[in-house]
Amino acid sequence: MKTVCLYFEIHQNIHLKRYRFFDIGTDHYYYDDYENERSITETADRSYVPALTALIDMAERYGSYFKCAISLSGCAIEQLENHAPQVIELLQKLGETGCVEFLAEPYSHGFSSLQNPECFKEEVKRLCKKVKALFGQEPKIFRNSCLIYSDEIGEMVADMGFKGMLAEGAKHVLGWKSPHFVYNCCRNPKLKLLLRDYSLSEDISFRFNDSSWSEYPLFADRYADWIAQLPEEDQVVNIFMELCALGIFQPLSSNILEFMKALPEQLKQRGVVFSTPSEICAKMKSAGDLNVPYPTSWVDEERDCSAWLGNTMQREAIDKLYSVADRVRICNDRRLKQDWDYLQASNNLRFMSTKPSSYGGYRGIYDSPYDAFTNYMNIVGDFITRVNNLYPADIENEELNSLLTTIKNQGDELAMKDKEIEKLQHMLAKLEKAQEKAAAPKAKAAPAKKKAEPKAEVAEKPAAKAKSEALAEKKAPAKKPAAKKATKKAADKK
Repeated sequence: MKTVCLYFEIHQNIHLKRYRFFDIGTDHYYYDDYENERSITETADRSYVPALTALIDMAERYGSYFKCAISLSGCAIEQLENHAPQVIELLQKLGETGCVEFLAEPYSHGFSSLQNPECFKEEVKRLCKKVKALFGQEPKIFRNSCLIYSDEIGEMVADMGFKGMLAEGAKHVLGWKSPHFVYNCCRNPKLKLLLRDYSLSEDISFRFNDSSWSEYPLFADRYADWIAQLPEEDQVVNIFMELCALGIFQPLSSNILEFMKALPEQLKQRGVVFSTPSEICAKMKSAGDLNVPYPTSWVDEERDCSAWLGNTMQREAIDKLYSVADRVRICNDRRLKQDWDYLQASNNLRFMSTKPSSYGGYRGIYDSPYDAFTNYMNIVGDFITRVNNLYPADIENEELNSLLTTIKNQGDELAMKDKEIEKLQHMLAKLEKAQEKAAAPKAKAAPAKKKAEPKAEVAEKPAAKAKSEALAEKKAPAKKPAAKKATKKAADKK
Protein backbone atom coordinates (compact mmCIF):
# COMPACT_ATOMS: atom_id res chain seq x y z
CA MET A 1 0.00 0.00 0.00
CA LYS A 2 1.37 3.38 -1.02
CA THR A 3 1.60 6.17 1.50
CA VAL A 4 1.94 9.93 1.04
CA CYS A 5 4.13 11.99 3.35
CA LEU A 6 3.02 15.63 3.15
CA TYR A 7 5.41 18.19 4.63
CA PHE A 8 5.38 22.01 4.89
CA GLU A 9 8.16 24.43 5.81
CA ILE A 10 7.56 27.74 7.61
CA HIS A 11 10.42 30.23 7.47
CA GLN A 12 10.45 34.00 7.35
CA ASN A 13 13.22 36.13 5.89
CA ILE A 14 14.83 38.66 8.21
CA HIS A 15 15.20 41.92 6.28
CA LEU A 16 18.28 44.01 7.01
CA LYS A 17 18.28 47.79 6.75
CA ARG A 18 20.63 50.01 4.79
CA TYR A 19 23.86 49.97 6.77
CA ARG A 20 26.71 52.25 5.69
CA PHE A 21 30.40 51.92 6.35
CA PHE A 22 30.24 54.94 8.68
CA ASP A 23 27.61 53.18 10.82
CA ILE A 24 30.14 50.60 11.96
CA GLY A 25 30.85 51.05 15.64
CA THR A 26 28.01 53.53 16.17
CA ASP A 27 24.80 51.70 15.20
CA HIS A 28 24.27 48.17 16.48
CA TYR A 29 20.72 47.67 15.22
CA TYR A 30 20.63 46.03 11.79
CA TYR A 31 16.99 45.41 10.86
CA ASP A 32 14.25 46.99 8.79
CA ASP A 33 11.40 46.65 11.29
CA TYR A 34 8.80 48.07 8.94
CA GLU A 35 9.63 45.60 6.17
CA ASN A 36 9.80 42.66 8.58
CA GLU A 37 6.37 43.45 10.03
CA ARG A 38 4.87 44.13 6.60
CA SER A 39 6.18 40.92 5.03
CA ILE A 40 5.18 38.57 7.86
CA THR A 41 1.74 40.18 8.17
CA GLU A 42 1.14 39.91 4.44
CA THR A 43 2.35 36.30 4.33
CA ALA A 44 0.14 35.40 7.30
CA ASP A 45 -2.96 36.99 5.77
CA ARG A 46 -2.46 35.68 2.24
CA SER A 47 -1.04 32.23 3.02
CA TYR A 48 -0.48 30.97 6.56
CA VAL A 49 -3.92 31.70 8.04
CA PRO A 50 -6.07 30.36 5.14
CA ALA A 51 -3.70 27.41 4.54
CA LEU A 52 -3.64 26.32 8.20
CA THR A 53 -7.41 26.79 8.45
CA ALA A 54 -7.77 24.45 5.44
CA LEU A 55 -5.45 21.87 7.04
CA ILE A 56 -7.48 21.99 10.27
CA ASP A 57 -10.68 21.46 8.27
CA MET A 58 -9.08 18.49 6.50
CA ALA A 59 -7.96 16.98 9.83
CA GLU A 60 -11.44 17.35 11.34
CA ARG A 61 -13.12 15.96 8.23
CA TYR A 62 -10.90 12.92 7.62
CA GLY A 63 -9.86 12.18 11.20
CA SER A 64 -6.87 9.88 11.61
CA TYR A 65 -6.67 9.26 7.84
CA PHE A 66 -5.18 12.66 7.03
CA LYS A 67 -1.68 13.43 8.34
CA CYS A 68 1.07 15.93 7.61
CA ALA A 69 4.34 17.32 8.98
CA ILE A 70 5.47 20.90 9.61
CA SER A 71 8.78 22.49 10.61
CA LEU A 72 9.36 26.08 11.70
CA SER A 73 12.63 27.96 11.95
CA GLY A 74 13.41 29.89 15.12
CA CYS A 75 13.45 33.13 13.11
CA ALA A 76 9.94 32.41 11.83
CA ILE A 77 8.65 31.61 15.31
CA GLU A 78 9.98 34.89 16.71
CA GLN A 79 8.50 36.92 13.85
CA LEU A 80 5.13 35.17 14.21
CA GLU A 81 5.07 35.70 17.97
CA ASN A 82 5.77 39.42 17.49
CA HIS A 83 3.57 40.24 14.49
CA ALA A 84 1.20 37.34 13.73
CA PRO A 85 0.38 35.37 16.91
CA GLN A 86 -2.81 34.06 15.28
CA VAL A 87 -0.62 31.76 13.17
CA ILE A 88 0.92 30.22 16.30
CA GLU A 89 -2.59 29.68 17.68
CA LEU A 90 -3.69 27.95 14.47
CA LEU A 91 -0.61 25.71 14.58
CA GLN A 92 -1.43 24.78 18.17
CA LYS A 93 -5.01 24.01 17.16
CA LEU A 94 -3.74 21.87 14.30
CA GLY A 95 -1.45 20.06 16.73
CA GLU A 96 -4.41 19.28 19.00
CA THR A 97 -6.08 17.34 16.16
CA GLY A 98 -3.26 14.77 16.33
CA CYS A 99 -2.75 14.81 12.57
CA VAL A 100 0.49 16.82 12.46
CA GLU A 101 4.08 16.03 13.42
CA PHE A 102 6.44 18.92 14.16
CA LEU A 103 10.01 18.44 12.94
CA ALA A 104 13.35 19.86 14.05
CA GLU A 105 15.64 22.13 12.06
CA PRO A 106 18.41 24.70 12.81
CA TYR A 107 17.08 27.66 14.77
CA SER A 108 18.53 30.27 12.41
CA HIS A 109 17.67 28.50 9.15
CA GLY A 110 21.31 28.94 8.30
CA PHE A 111 24.31 26.85 7.28
CA SER A 112 25.89 25.90 10.57
CA SER A 113 25.72 22.22 9.49
CA LEU A 114 28.30 23.07 6.81
CA GLN A 115 30.44 25.42 8.90
CA ASN A 116 30.49 24.57 12.61
CA PRO A 117 29.17 21.27 14.04
CA GLU A 118 28.99 22.54 17.63
CA CYS A 119 26.93 25.59 16.66
CA PHE A 120 24.73 23.32 14.57
CA LYS A 121 23.97 20.99 17.47
CA GLU A 122 23.29 23.91 19.83
CA GLU A 123 20.87 25.46 17.34
CA VAL A 124 18.93 22.26 16.86
CA LYS A 125 18.61 21.65 20.60
CA ARG A 126 17.36 25.21 21.09
CA LEU A 127 14.67 24.79 18.45
CA CYS A 128 13.57 21.43 19.88
CA LYS A 129 13.01 23.11 23.26
CA LYS A 130 10.99 25.87 21.56
CA VAL A 131 8.81 23.35 19.69
CA LYS A 132 8.26 21.37 22.88
CA ALA A 133 7.19 24.50 24.76
CA LEU A 134 4.81 25.71 22.03
CA PHE A 135 3.31 22.48 20.69
CA GLY A 136 4.03 19.82 23.30
CA GLN A 137 5.96 17.56 20.89
CA GLU A 138 9.52 16.31 21.11
CA PRO A 139 10.81 16.26 17.49
CA LYS A 140 12.03 12.83 16.35
CA ILE A 141 12.68 13.66 12.69
CA PHE A 142 15.11 16.28 11.40
CA ARG A 143 14.87 18.57 8.41
CA ASN A 144 17.86 20.76 7.61
CA SER A 145 17.75 24.32 6.26
CA CYS A 146 16.85 24.28 2.54
CA LEU A 147 16.77 20.47 2.78
CA ILE A 148 20.59 20.38 2.76
CA TYR A 149 22.00 16.87 3.26
CA SER A 150 25.30 15.03 3.03
CA ASP A 151 26.80 11.91 4.58
CA GLU A 152 28.65 14.01 7.16
CA ILE A 153 25.50 15.93 8.13
CA GLY A 154 23.53 12.69 8.36
CA GLU A 155 26.10 11.26 10.75
CA MET A 156 25.82 14.33 13.02
CA VAL A 157 22.02 14.14 12.97
CA ALA A 158 22.10 10.44 13.86
CA ASP A 159 24.47 11.11 16.76
CA MET A 160 21.95 13.65 18.09
CA GLY A 161 19.38 10.86 18.45
CA PHE A 162 17.03 11.56 15.52
CA LYS A 163 15.37 8.55 13.88
CA GLY A 164 15.02 10.02 10.41
CA MET A 165 15.81 12.98 8.18
CA LEU A 166 14.26 14.60 5.11
CA ALA A 167 16.42 15.08 2.02
CA GLU A 168 16.15 15.90 -1.66
CA GLY A 169 15.68 13.09 -4.17
CA ALA A 170 18.30 14.57 -6.52
CA LYS A 171 18.86 12.71 -9.79
CA HIS A 172 22.65 12.94 -9.66
CA VAL A 173 22.56 11.21 -6.25
CA LEU A 174 19.88 8.58 -6.90
CA GLY A 175 20.92 7.61 -10.40
CA TRP A 176 18.67 4.69 -11.36
CA LYS A 177 17.15 4.49 -7.86
CA SER A 178 13.66 5.75 -7.03
CA PRO A 179 12.88 8.40 -4.40
CA HIS A 180 9.79 6.35 -3.43
CA PHE A 181 11.69 4.16 -0.98
CA VAL A 182 13.13 4.66 2.48
CA TYR A 183 16.93 4.78 2.55
CA ASN A 184 19.48 5.21 5.33
CA CYS A 185 22.62 7.23 5.99
CA CYS A 186 25.67 5.31 4.78
CA ARG A 187 27.71 6.38 7.83
CA ASN A 188 25.01 5.46 10.36
CA PRO A 189 22.29 3.02 9.22
CA LYS A 190 20.10 3.97 12.21
CA LEU A 191 19.20 7.26 10.49
CA LYS A 192 16.53 6.72 7.83
CA LEU A 193 16.14 9.10 4.90
CA LEU A 194 12.91 10.28 3.26
CA LEU A 195 13.60 11.69 -0.21
CA ARG A 196 11.49 14.41 -1.78
CA ASP A 197 9.79 13.70 -5.07
CA TYR A 198 10.63 17.09 -6.57
CA SER A 199 8.47 16.59 -9.66
CA LEU A 200 5.21 15.88 -7.79
CA SER A 201 6.09 18.50 -5.15
CA GLU A 202 6.77 21.27 -7.66
CA ASP A 203 3.65 20.41 -9.64
CA ILE A 204 1.79 21.92 -6.71
CA SER A 205 4.22 24.53 -5.39
CA PHE A 206 5.49 26.01 -8.69
CA ARG A 207 3.49 24.84 -11.72
CA PHE A 208 -0.08 24.65 -10.42
CA ASN A 209 -1.15 28.08 -11.72
CA ASP A 210 1.10 28.15 -14.80
CA SER A 211 -1.21 28.38 -17.79
CA SER A 212 1.67 27.44 -20.13
CA TRP A 213 2.14 24.11 -18.36
CA SER A 214 0.99 21.09 -20.36
CA GLU A 215 -0.99 19.68 -17.42
CA TYR A 216 -2.77 22.96 -16.64
CA PRO A 217 -5.35 23.05 -15.09
CA LEU A 218 -4.46 20.38 -12.55
CA PHE A 219 -7.30 18.64 -10.69
CA ALA A 220 -7.11 16.47 -7.59
CA ASP A 221 -8.36 13.30 -9.32
CA ARG A 222 -5.65 13.47 -11.99
CA TYR A 223 -2.94 14.15 -9.41
CA ALA A 224 -4.18 11.19 -7.33
CA ASP A 225 -4.04 9.02 -10.46
CA TRP A 226 -0.37 9.89 -10.97
CA ILE A 227 0.41 8.67 -7.46
CA ALA A 228 -1.78 5.56 -7.66
CA GLN A 229 -0.29 4.55 -11.03
CA LEU A 230 3.26 4.44 -9.74
CA PRO A 231 4.81 0.94 -9.66
CA GLU A 232 3.36 -1.36 -7.00
CA GLU A 233 6.71 -1.80 -5.26
CA ASP A 234 6.98 1.96 -4.61
CA GLN A 235 6.43 2.50 -0.90
CA VAL A 236 6.21 6.20 -0.12
CA VAL A 237 5.66 9.45 -2.02
CA ASN A 238 7.23 12.43 -0.25
CA ILE A 239 5.62 15.75 -1.18
CA PHE A 240 7.58 18.59 0.45
CA MET A 241 7.03 22.32 -0.03
CA GLU A 242 6.96 25.68 1.72
CA LEU A 243 3.62 26.51 3.33
CA CYS A 244 3.63 29.88 1.57
CA ALA A 245 3.26 27.96 -1.71
CA LEU A 246 -0.42 27.83 -0.71
CA GLY A 247 -1.40 31.45 -1.14
CA ILE A 248 1.83 33.21 -2.20
CA PHE A 249 3.52 31.13 -4.93
CA GLN A 250 0.08 29.90 -5.95
CA PRO A 251 -2.50 32.61 -5.22
CA LEU A 252 -5.76 31.73 -3.51
CA SER A 253 -7.56 32.75 -6.70
CA SER A 254 -6.05 29.68 -8.40
CA ASN A 255 -8.21 27.43 -6.13
CA ILE A 256 -5.09 25.86 -4.68
CA LEU A 257 -6.79 25.29 -1.30
CA GLU A 258 -9.80 23.63 -2.95
CA PHE A 259 -7.33 21.32 -4.71
CA MET A 260 -5.67 20.43 -1.39
CA LYS A 261 -9.01 19.83 0.34
CA ALA A 262 -10.15 17.47 -2.44
CA LEU A 263 -6.88 15.51 -2.58
CA PRO A 264 -7.37 13.27 0.52
CA GLU A 265 -10.71 11.94 -0.73
CA GLN A 266 -9.28 11.15 -4.17
CA LEU A 267 -6.28 9.36 -2.67
CA LYS A 268 -8.52 7.44 -0.26
CA GLN A 269 -10.63 6.16 -3.16
CA ARG A 270 -7.45 4.80 -4.79
CA GLY A 271 -6.18 3.02 -1.67
CA VAL A 272 -3.41 5.52 -0.88
CA VAL A 273 -2.91 6.56 2.77
CA PHE A 274 -1.19 9.44 4.58
CA SER A 275 1.63 8.96 7.11
CA THR A 276 3.87 11.17 9.21
CA PRO A 277 7.67 10.91 8.79
CA SER A 278 8.12 9.18 12.16
CA GLU A 279 5.45 6.58 11.27
CA ILE A 280 7.21 5.83 8.00
CA CYS A 281 10.61 5.50 9.69
CA ALA A 282 9.12 3.17 12.32
CA LYS A 283 7.16 0.90 9.94
CA MET A 284 9.18 0.74 6.71
CA LYS A 285 12.53 -0.96 6.24
CA SER A 286 15.40 0.74 4.49
CA ALA A 287 16.07 -0.20 0.87
CA GLY A 288 19.79 0.40 1.41
CA ASP A 289 22.50 3.01 1.92
CA LEU A 290 22.40 6.38 0.19
CA ASN A 291 25.81 7.87 -0.60
CA VAL A 292 25.83 11.67 -0.69
CA PRO A 293 29.46 12.84 -0.42
CA TYR A 294 28.64 16.44 -1.41
CA PRO A 295 25.76 18.52 0.04
CA THR A 296 22.46 18.55 -1.82
CA SER A 297 19.48 20.92 -1.44
CA TRP A 298 16.03 21.39 -2.95
CA VAL A 299 16.88 24.58 -4.87
CA ASP A 300 17.55 25.15 -8.59
CA GLU A 301 18.28 22.57 -11.25
CA GLU A 302 21.64 21.62 -9.73
CA ARG A 303 20.12 20.66 -6.35
CA ASP A 304 23.29 21.81 -4.59
CA CYS A 305 24.35 24.77 -2.40
CA SER A 306 25.42 27.07 -5.24
CA ALA A 307 22.43 29.38 -4.66
CA TRP A 308 24.01 30.43 -1.33
CA LEU A 309 27.69 29.51 -1.65
CA GLY A 310 28.26 29.59 -5.40
CA ASN A 311 30.43 32.70 -5.76
CA THR A 312 33.38 34.33 -4.04
CA MET A 313 31.28 36.99 -2.31
CA GLN A 314 29.02 34.43 -0.65
CA ARG A 315 31.89 32.26 0.53
CA GLU A 316 33.77 35.28 1.88
CA ALA A 317 30.65 36.47 3.74
CA ILE A 318 29.93 33.14 5.43
CA ASP A 319 33.59 32.52 6.32
CA LYS A 320 33.81 35.98 7.88
CA LEU A 321 30.64 35.45 9.90
CA TYR A 322 31.64 32.02 11.21
CA SER A 323 35.14 33.18 12.11
CA VAL A 324 33.68 34.23 15.47
CA ALA A 325 31.28 31.30 15.84
CA ASP A 326 33.05 29.72 18.82
CA ARG A 327 33.24 33.05 20.64
CA VAL A 328 29.52 33.72 20.10
CA ARG A 329 28.65 30.23 21.27
CA ILE A 330 30.18 30.75 24.71
CA CYS A 331 28.81 34.25 25.30
CA ASN A 332 25.68 35.05 27.33
CA ASP A 333 24.65 38.29 25.63
CA ARG A 334 21.03 37.77 24.47
CA ARG A 335 21.12 40.60 21.96
CA LEU A 336 24.33 39.29 20.43
CA LYS A 337 22.88 35.79 20.25
CA GLN A 338 19.77 37.05 18.45
CA ASP A 339 21.85 39.00 15.93
CA TRP A 340 23.89 35.85 15.37
CA ASP A 341 20.73 33.88 14.52
CA TYR A 342 19.38 36.52 12.16
CA LEU A 343 22.68 37.06 10.34
CA GLN A 344 22.94 33.33 9.64
CA ALA A 345 19.53 33.21 7.90
CA SER A 346 19.83 31.77 4.39
CA ASN A 347 18.24 34.69 2.54
CA ASN A 348 21.17 36.98 3.45
CA LEU A 349 23.47 34.88 1.27
CA ARG A 350 20.86 34.23 -1.41
CA PHE A 351 20.55 37.95 -2.15
CA MET A 352 24.24 37.81 -3.20
CA SER A 353 23.68 35.08 -5.79
CA THR A 354 24.77 35.79 -9.36
CA LYS A 355 22.87 32.81 -10.80
CA PRO A 356 20.23 33.94 -13.33
CA SER A 357 17.60 31.47 -12.06
CA SER A 358 18.18 31.98 -8.38
CA TYR A 359 15.47 33.48 -6.19
CA GLY A 360 13.33 34.59 -9.07
CA GLY A 361 15.19 37.89 -9.29
CA TYR A 362 13.96 39.12 -5.89
CA ARG A 363 16.64 40.92 -3.86
CA GLY A 364 14.71 42.99 -1.36
CA ILE A 365 16.23 46.44 -0.89
CA TYR A 366 19.34 45.63 -2.91
CA ASP A 367 20.05 46.73 -6.45
CA SER A 368 22.54 43.97 -7.22
CA PRO A 369 24.39 41.03 -5.63
CA TYR A 370 27.33 43.38 -4.99
CA ASP A 371 25.07 45.82 -3.19
CA ALA A 372 23.77 42.98 -0.98
CA PHE A 373 27.35 41.87 -0.26
CA THR A 374 28.54 45.35 0.69
CA ASN A 375 25.62 45.99 3.02
CA TYR A 376 25.94 42.59 4.69
CA MET A 377 29.69 42.86 5.22
CA ASN A 378 29.29 46.27 6.85
CA ILE A 379 26.88 44.71 9.36
CA VAL A 380 29.15 41.70 9.90
CA GLY A 381 32.07 44.05 10.51
CA ASP A 382 30.18 45.80 13.31
CA PHE A 383 29.01 42.46 14.70
CA ILE A 384 32.55 41.06 14.85
CA THR A 385 33.73 44.22 16.64
CA ARG A 386 31.08 43.66 19.32
CA VAL A 387 32.14 40.03 19.71
CA ASN A 388 35.80 41.00 20.01
CA ASN A 389 34.88 43.49 22.74
CA LEU A 390 33.63 40.55 24.80
CA TYR A 391 36.39 38.14 23.80
CA PRO A 392 39.33 40.17 22.44
CA ALA A 393 40.89 39.06 19.20
CA ASP A 394 44.33 38.95 20.85
CA ILE A 395 43.24 35.92 22.90
CA GLU A 396 45.25 33.07 21.47
CA ASN A 397 43.51 30.13 19.95
CA GLU A 398 45.01 27.84 22.59
CA GLU A 399 43.38 29.84 25.38
CA LEU A 400 40.06 29.90 23.58
CA ASN A 401 40.28 26.21 22.79
CA SER A 402 41.02 25.37 26.43
CA LEU A 403 38.02 27.42 27.50
CA LEU A 404 35.84 25.70 24.93
CA THR A 405 37.17 22.31 26.05
CA THR A 406 36.28 23.13 29.66
CA ILE A 407 32.78 24.15 28.63
CA LYS A 408 32.40 20.99 26.52
CA ASN A 409 33.58 18.79 29.40
CA GLN A 410 31.12 20.45 31.74
CA GLY A 411 28.37 19.89 29.20
CA ASP A 412 29.36 16.23 28.87
CA GLU A 413 29.32 15.84 32.66
CA LEU A 414 25.85 17.36 32.82
CA ALA A 415 24.69 15.06 30.05
CA MET A 416 26.09 12.03 31.91
CA LYS A 417 24.36 13.13 35.09
CA ASP A 418 21.10 13.56 33.21
CA LYS A 419 21.44 10.02 31.87
CA GLU A 420 22.18 8.68 35.33
CA ILE A 421 19.14 10.49 36.71
CA GLU A 422 16.99 8.97 33.96
CA LYS A 423 18.33 5.50 34.75
CA LEU A 424 17.68 5.92 38.46
CA GLN A 425 14.18 7.22 37.76
CA HIS A 426 13.57 4.22 35.53
CA MET A 427 14.85 1.82 38.20
CA LEU A 428 12.73 3.55 40.84
CA ALA A 429 9.65 3.23 38.64
CA LYS A 430 10.36 -0.50 38.20
CA LEU A 431 10.75 -0.98 41.95
CA GLU A 432 7.53 0.86 42.64
CA LYS A 433 5.71 -1.31 40.11
CA ALA A 434 7.19 -4.46 41.68
CA GLN A 435 6.10 -3.34 45.14
CA GLU A 436 2.63 -2.60 43.86
CA LYS A 437 2.41 -6.07 42.29
CA ALA A 438 3.65 -7.71 45.49
CA ALA A 439 1.17 -5.76 47.60
CA ALA A 440 -1.74 -6.50 45.29
CA PRO A 441 -2.17 -10.26 46.19
CA LYS A 442 -1.97 -9.47 49.90
CA ALA A 443 -4.62 -6.84 49.56
CA LYS A 444 -6.84 -9.29 47.68
CA ALA A 445 -6.31 -12.10 50.19
CA ALA A 446 -6.95 -9.92 53.23
CA PRO A 447 -10.76 -9.65 52.78
CA ALA A 448 -11.06 -13.45 52.46
CA LYS A 449 -9.41 -13.94 55.85
CA LYS A 450 -11.75 -11.45 57.44
CA LYS A 451 -14.76 -13.31 56.10
CA ALA A 452 -13.49 -16.59 57.53
CA GLU A 453 -12.68 -15.05 60.92
CA PRO A 454 -16.11 -15.57 62.53
CA LYS A 455 -16.03 -19.34 61.81
CA ALA A 456 -12.50 -19.57 63.04
CA GLU A 457 -13.43 -17.80 66.23
CA VAL A 458 -16.24 -20.32 66.91
CA ALA A 459 -13.97 -23.25 66.24
CA GLU A 460 -11.11 -21.87 68.24
CA LYS A 461 -13.08 -20.87 71.35
CA PRO A 462 -12.76 -24.34 73.04
CA ALA A 463 -9.06 -24.39 72.31
CA ALA A 464 -8.69 -20.95 73.84
CA LYS A 465 -10.64 -22.08 76.90
CA ALA A 466 -8.42 -25.14 77.22
CA LYS A 467 -5.30 -22.98 77.08
CA SER A 468 -6.66 -20.64 79.73
CA GLU A 469 -7.61 -23.58 81.91
CA ALA A 470 -4.15 -25.08 81.54
CA LEU A 471 -2.58 -21.83 82.61
CA ALA A 472 -4.93 -21.66 85.53
CA GLU A 473 -3.94 -25.21 86.52
CA LYS A 474 -0.27 -24.26 86.55
CA LYS A 475 -0.94 -21.24 88.66
CA ALA A 476 -3.35 -23.06 91.00
CA PRO A 477 -2.31 -26.74 91.30
CA ALA A 478 -4.67 -27.29 94.32
CA LYS A 479 -7.67 -27.15 92.05
CA LYS A 480 -6.48 -29.99 89.76
CA PRO A 481 -8.68 -32.71 91.37
CA ALA A 482 -11.75 -30.55 90.92
CA ALA A 483 -10.93 -30.09 87.29
CA LYS A 484 -10.56 -33.89 86.85
CA LYS A 485 -13.96 -34.50 88.48
CA ALA A 486 -15.53 -31.92 86.20
CA THR A 487 -14.11 -33.60 83.10
CA LYS A 488 -15.27 -37.02 84.32
CA LYS A 489 -18.80 -35.69 84.88
CA ALA A 490 -18.78 -34.20 81.40
CA ALA A 491 -17.69 -37.56 79.97
CA ASP A 492 -20.39 -39.44 81.91
CA LYS A 493 -23.04 -37.07 80.60
CA LYS A 494 -21.88 -37.79 77.01
